[in-house]
Parts: sequence; C-alpha cells; structure tokens
Amino acid sequence: MACTITQQSGAVDVGCLYGCGKQVNPGCGISHLSISTVLRKYNREAHYSLQWRGDVSSKRNAGVSQRRSFQRSVCIDRVHEVPLDEWGFDSDEMGFEKKSGEETNNKKPHNGFVLNVEGRFVGNAEETNNDILRNFCTRGKLIHASRLVEVMARQNQVPYFPSCTNLIRGLIKTDRLDKAEKVLKIMIMSGGVPDIITYNMMVGGLCKSGQLSSAIDLVEDMSVSGCPPDVITYNTIIRCMFTFGNYDQAIAFWKDQLRKGCPPYIVTYTILIELVCRHCGTMQAVEVLGDMVAEGCYPDIVTFNSLINFTSRQNKLEDTALVIHSLLSLGLKPNTITYNTILHSLCSRGCWEEADEILTIMNETSEPPTVVTYNILINGLCKFGIVDRAVNFFTQMVSQNCYPDIITYNTLLGALCRTGMIDQALELLNLLSGTSRSPGLITYNTVIDGLAKTGCMEKAMGLYGQMVENGIIPDEITHRSLVGGFCRANLVEEAVLILKEMHKRGHPVRNMSYKFVIHGLCRKKRVDIAIQVLEMMMSNRSMPDEAIYSTIIEGVAAAGMTKEADELHQKLIEWKVLSEEIMVN
Repeated sequence: MACTITQQSGAVDVGCLYGCGKQVNPGCGISHLSISTVLRKYNREAHYSLQWRGDVSSKRNAGVSQRRSFQRSVCIDRVHEVPLDEWGFDSDEMGFEKKSGEETNNKKPHNGFVLNVEGRFVGNAEETNNDILRNFCTRGKLIHASRLVEVMARQNQVPYFPSCTNLIRGLIKTDRLDKAEKVLKIMIMSGGVPDIITYNMMVGGLCKSGQLSSAIDLVEDMSVSGCPPDVITYNTIIRCMFTFGNYDQAIAFWKDQLRKGCPPYIVTYTILIELVCRHCGTMQAVEVLGDMVAEGCYPDIVTFNSLINFTSRQNKLEDTALVIHSLLSLGLKPNTITYNTILHSLCSRGCWEEADEILTIMNETSEPPTVVTYNILINGLCKFGIVDRAVNFFTQMVSQNCYPDIITYNTLLGALCRTGMIDQALELLNLLSGTSRSPGLITYNTVIDGLAKTGCMEKAMGLYGQMVENGIIPDEITHRSLVGGFCRANLVEEAVLILKEMHKRGHPVRNMSYKFVIHGLCRKKRVDIAIQVLEMMMSNRSMPDEAIYSTIIEGVAAAGMTKEADELHQKLIEWKVLSEEIMVN
C-alpha cells in the first residue's frame, strides 16, 4: 500500500538524532495516501520556492580552499612479497657494496639474534644504511627493512622516505600492521610526510582488523602531519563504524569532522545517510539530514535519489513518500532519475494506476518522460503479460517524438513472441529494419526462437538467411533454437544440417539436442544418419548416455536388422558402455 504526506506546516522541523538504534514513531504528518499525491500537492502549491539559506556552493568551496596541499615527487622502490621462511638473515644477504672511505662495524655481537642484526648497522653511516634499506625493500626483505628503520631511528638517522612508504605498504599488504605503524611513526618523527594512499591503506588495514580506535587516532594525526584525510579516508571509517554497529558514533564522528573544518564531501554525506537508512530506518535518516544541515552539510538531489532508490528496492513505498516529502520541503526538485526510480518500483509491484499518475506528473513538469522512462513501463507491462498496453505506450512514445531504442524493440519482440503474436512481432521487426537502429543478434535470436517454438520453421530459416546477409553471425543460441524447432516439427534431417553447421563453427551442443535428433532419426528408420550424429557427438567430447545407445539399437532392430541390433547390443555391453541390466526392446 502506497502512502503520502499531509503538510502540517510550511517548514520542516527536524530534530536531532538521539540513539540511532531506537524505534521512532512514523508519524510526523505522514498519512496513507499516494506518492503521486505528494508530488501533485507540491506542484500545485508551488512549494519549490523554498530555498537553502546562503550560498551552498560557496560554503563548500570555502572548506575546500582551506585544505593544505602537499605534493612530492618520489622514486618508488619495488616491494616483492616473499614467504616467511625465505626471510632468513645471512651475512651475504646484505646485497650492498661498501663505498670507498666508509667503514662498517665488524665487531662480534654480544648476545641474541636481534643484537646480531642491529650490530651490523649501528656503525654505518646514514647513506650506507639507506642503501641497505633500499636493497631490502627491492628484494622484499620487509622484516629486515623494518628492523633497520628502527635501528636508524635510535641512531638519529633519517631513513629514505620513499623506501619507508613502500615498506609501509608492503607490511600492510602482508598483514603486519604493528610493524607498519612503527615505521609510519618513525617516518613522521623524522620529518617525512606519508602520501594519502599510504595513509588510506593504513586506515583500511586497521579497520579491516577491527582496530577502529587506532584508525580514528590515525585520522586525527593526519592533518597534523601535513596530509589531511580525504573522502576515501572518511568513507572507510564510517563504513567500518556501521559494520561494527556503532551507528551513533559514525554520525557523531562526521559531525565532529565538519566542525573541525572538514569539507562537506557530498559522497561521504550520501554514504552516511544511506547507511543510516539501511541500518536505522528512513525516519532516522531524515533526522540526520536535518542535523547535517545545521552543520553546513547540505544534501543534493543525488543524496535523495540514493535514499529513494534504497527504499524503492525494499518495496517500502511509505518510506519513499517520506523521502520525497523531505526533498520537496527543502526546496529541491525531483529529476528524471527520481521519477524513473519510483516508476521502476511501482511497475515491479504492478501498481499501474499510480504509475500512470507519475507519468502524467512528468508530462506536466520540466522533466518529461525519456526513452528510459518508457522502457521501464513497457518492460514492467510485458513481465505481467499486459502486452496490449505495452504496445500502446510504444505508440505513445513515438507520437511524442521520443524514439525507441533497441532495448524497447527487443523487450516488445520478446513479449510478442512469448504470447504467440508472431505476425505482430514480424511487423515490429520490419519497422525496426526501416529505422537507423538495425536489428542485432539478440533481436534476431528472439524472433527466430519465437518462430521455432510455434513451428514456423520456413519463416525462421528465412530470417536466419536475412541475418547472415546483414553480416550478423549466428551463435549457439540461434542454432539451438532451430534444432529444437526442427525436432518438434519432425524435420530431423534439417536438424542434422544445423548440427553440422554448429559443429563446423565450434558451437557447443547440448546432449539433449543430440538425443532428440538421434531419437527422431531412429523413429524414421534413418539409423545410418543417427550413427553419424553419434560420431559427431563423440568427436565433440560429449559422452552419450545409455538412453541414446538404447535408442540406436532399437532403431536398428526396427529397420529389420534384428541380428545386427543384437550384435551391437552385446558389443556395447563388452565395451562397458551399456550395463547388462539394460534391456532393449
């Protein structure tokens, strides 16, 4: 049952969201009417005069202009992932040459493996250790590289930042987040600024592992480090919060970021509202919309279309009406996508009167129906078997200079063929051939299949020749339809010709098609051709079953060759193709 809204005041008073998990009484001036009534009400009262306060675009751009840009040109080292057991450390794995004038510490380690590793780098110069670091990263020695970075930090040496960046990414990809965090902190403490891709990978890794608190802390540190979060960063955090059921925390987090000067990213805003709608309900989503407006984050038609699409797919037309009420109350106008989304939901439920109302409203506004609009209507009617009304809409769109596309023709052709209206389908196909939109493979397959199922094989083969002349290569669906049609019409010899054509083109043939053809040939005592089809079947690596062999034996016997049939029967048993329990009449 559809529903609409009764206006109680000229403005919408939306409160704050207190507890997203709480159930909210869906009152708020909503009564059980229809979506089209809501649209008509606002069109009639010219309610579109409501506008947002202030210049929306200027507020958004102001936040963007305050962002701090940071660009660096770096040399990217390759990081190859290798198994843990390949990360053994030997003295000859250093892979670097000593530079002239430089000395390395060759003293014996005092104790432990860690001391042994660190002792090799403590006495090195910063440049030497960076050469070793680059070598480790290139060879995928991530553990050694991370330990070397820690040693360099204790020695007040600055690691090579591009190597640190690639090391962090490699550690994240191999699920070593703790080591990646250490390297990231050392890089920042040394004056480096990780790029946004590295930060986002780190945030994503923390969220994936359930370390939401650490991810939030990292986001807070990003602006201080010189690389502020972007839309991907915020989207990742918000999605993670909803994954763990922290709905209110996600809303509060986005509000807090807006208050700190974060640009009001419309993508993030739309994702947040969509998640609230999915997890908490439409009423709560509308309340969050009002809250965000107070924070300077304004929804646009894309945000509302996202909500309408979600509620429509859930077949919650009452919630769809609520979203439309909010859209209109805020001074926004529905666009063609809005109307088409509503129509798609109505047509899928068979609400034809309501769909007619929406179509009428579109003709009265500045958003007239498009070819997509008519395709939605025609497809919905065809699925419900109301082909006559679908044809009427086809005629209507042509009269309004809204030219049908190939989807329109294919949808109507399929419906006409399924309902046995073959003559009308051929007329429509001829009409299509006279336009700039030539029939394609799908179009021909649709009509040929309809002709074959009704036994009109002569017309089907005529259409088959026409498509070949037009340069359209038949596929396995085309040939399969013809084989089935010929078998139903008891024209198995012609079906054999199609099978040979399929074999020539390398098209796969179903075992059932072989079975029908062989059975029809044996019934007509054409055992010689049936054996040829059997050989064709085996050459295509399709193994015949016992039913096919039994059919051939019975055909041989029916042709008067009883002795030969018995011999064939025994040979197939010896070859273990047939079991002895199978009795052939």
